[in-house]
Amino acid sequence: MSGYYQSILQGALLTVGVSLAALGVAILLGLVGAVAKLSGRRPLVWLATAYTTVVRGVPELVLMLLVFYGGTIGLNHLLEAMGSRRTVDINPFAAGVLTIGFIYGAYMTETFRGAILAIPRGQMEAAWAFGMGPLRTFLRITAPQMVRYAIPGFTNNWLVLIKATALVSLIGLHEMTYLAKQASAATREPFTFFLFAAALFLVYTSVSLWALRWVNRRFSLGVKRTA
Repeated sequence: MSGYYQSILQGALLTVGVSLAALGVAILLGLVGAVAKLSGRRPLVWLATAYTTVVRGVPELVLMLLVFYGGTIGLNHLLEAMGSRRTVDINPFAAGVLTIGFIYGAYMTETFRGAILAIPRGQMEAAWAFGMGPLRTFLRITAPQMVRYAIPGFTNNWLVLIKATALVSLIGLHEMTYLAKQASAATREPFTFFLFAAALFLVYTSVSLWALRWVNRRFSLGVKRTA
């Protein structure tokens, strides 16, 4: 039995790696999407709107299978059209990270867009008047303030993203949900191993909540709260 628990713990490390890597992708896409939506340029606004609308309307499992299987087929067809005889297989870890990051980038887009809109535009206009460029204005003025407004929505998205990592087991990645299922099938004790996996998820999310509360307090220093 101890061997099964050790394998699930090793799968938990993979779950942490997938979720953190996917979070990085989601934050990047979320920032790009939010800036595109607020840019006022019709092509960018249309692309960002289409991205958030389609992704939030299609089930995560369908998107993951499309990226993993459809992406492999598409790349091989492209190589064949170019006259190459090589074949490409998408790595399950990369497919899981990119798919989850792509999905939750749409949710982060709306979270970051709302946080940016909560900041008075006069502050950005003042920065531009002092000669700051768009990037420096974002890094020095917008980003530090938007964190406080984005944290509630960001926390919800992050917790759901962690739980969504269980889906990568369907494309062959041996994370802790997959290993818990294998252990339960071998020992015929499903409750024991699934409860163990659930406890690991709970520990992970609890640590995340503690860290995000600290971030929220850090970026809320000096802000007056009224009843």
